[in-house]
Formats: sequence, structure tokens, C-alpha cells
Amino acid sequence: MRFSSFTRTIMTTLALAATFTATAGKLDLATPEGVTLAMRKIQCSLKDNVPVTYYWHGGAYSRVPGEPDRRLFNVEGMNIRQCVTVTEPARGTGWRMVSRELLIYLDPKTNEVLKVWENPWTGKTVTVMQTANDPVNQPASFPLRRDGSPSAWPGTVNGDMWWLTATIPLFYDNPLQGKYQKYVGGTYHATEMFNFMGDVTDLVDDRKPSASVRVGWVRVSGWLPWMEMGDRVGTMYFHTAGRKLARFEDMSDVLKRVIASDYPAWREPPPSDDKRPNQTSWTVFRDAMEAREGAAAGKTERKE
Repeated sequence: MRFSSFTRTIMTTLALAATFTATAGKLDLATPEGVTLAMRKIQCSLKDNVPVTYYWHGGAYSRVPGEPDRRLFNVEGMNIRQCVTVTEPARGTGWRMVSRELLIYLDPKTNEVLKVWENPWTGKTVTVMQTANDPVNQPASFPLRRDGSPSAWPGTVNGDMWWLTATIPLFYDNPLQGKYQKYVGGTYHATEMFNFMGDVTDLVDDRKPSASVRVGWVRVSGWLPWMEMGDRVGTMYFHTAGRKLARFEDMSDVLKRVIASDYPAWREPPPSDDKRPNQTSWTVFRDAMEAREGAAAGKTERKE
């Protein structure tokens, strides 16, 4: 029997995958338990309460009908996280991740951290609010899903490499709007796209608690709230690439300086039992505006 080159490639890939999963001491990507541990290695560490840092950088662009796209900002981001083992009798032994993340906006020409920004559409100079979300936690993952079906490997194995993609459409009430959203509109509409890639041998080796990972992140969304664009027509998109770091200190110097001066809590992940609701750039902006308005009201009362 003769096989096409495409068929031979598939058979070779399957044979390699079988070799990885059959070897003693390896995580088996064909089992829900092996998948659960492999995903934990990608996200954090097989050891509980070990801080792990992801870092990425790239650009933020505008898209407005009738004009060329503009590179508005350089961006640098990080997420520091840790995992803890959790167990549910009906779903098995799994893990939960807690994290906080930071995205900073830089001048696209000088790469200096922006404190203020001149909006080219409105002509206004606005205060830049860096995206400092705390927490950004993940629901627990188990070998069995909520419906009782087994967890399955969501990625692709080809030769000595693995990769997986995740596209997350977002559409919900904008937290900056009021209680009449269904009458006047005001939804947050965006899409987050992630790519993860690494070496198969590294991933399935259960002697290594953490996998080496390269990552890509793309987001398509509306204008950032601090840009004061209102309902002006247009879209933003972010295009970045990065990796899981071997050490926190391997981050860029500019991001380490910003963390040291303005966000010292971002040197460590939240506690593993953190139960706070997740934050986004929109909820952080809302909280900052409410705090600012509360402080202004307090000053007025004291004067009176």
C-alpha cells in the first residue's frame, strides 16, 4: 500500500505523540488527567503557590473608516500568577489560577511611558490610565467538565512542537453605563485572541513543573475609556507577542521600573484563596472615576 506525503506526515506525527504518551514519567495528552496537568504546566507550575510571570509587547492601533490605520501606542504587558491544587469529588483533582496583570502605554516614537496623550481626533490632552487589573483569576479546571465529559487536549501536536489557540468573543453590558442600557445601548464588544506554543518533550515531561511557552495576544475592541472618544466611530486592535519568563527579573527594564514606582503589588500574585471579582480596564476606570468624584465631594463638604 502506498501513502501520500500528507498521510505519511500524519502517521509520523501520531507515532511521535504515541511515543510521548507511552513513555513512563510522561503526561499523557490522551487522558483527561494528563491534559489537566499539561494545561496547568502551560499556565503556571505543577507546584502550588509558585509565582510565574508572562511578558508580552507590541503595538496598539486605530481603525477608522476613511483613514489609514495609526499606531497609537507601543504596549508592554505582564501577568503574574500562581496555581493551587483543588479537588471536587465528582470532577477529580484539578487546579485554580489567581493572577494580576499590567499593560502600559508607551510613545510609539520614543518608547517613553505616557502620562498624558494628545488625542489626534479631538485635540484634547487626556490623562493616560495604564491597565492595572487586579485580580484576573481563572475558574478551576478538572479532568471532568461540569457536564461530566472528560477534558480533552485543545491544541495541536506536530512533530516536536505543540500549539493551541483560543478566541474569546466578549459582548456584555458596559460597566460604565447605567441601568437603562437596553434602551440606549452601551455594550462592551471585543474579541481576545491567544496563541500558545512550545516544545512537546518539555510539556509532557512531568519532572519539569513548568513548561516553556511562547505567547501571542491580539485584542479587537472599542476605544479605551480614558481616551474620551465617546461614541466616535472606530476600533482599536492590539497585536503583541511574548513568553513565559524564567524569572520575574527577565522582564523589560521599562516595565520593571513602572512596577517598582507605581505598582509594587504586581511583584507577587494574589493569594491562592483570592475570591474577589475579576477586573477589566473598564471596571478599573469606573472605580478610579468614582474615587475621584468621592474625593471631590468630600472636599466640597469640608469647605461648606
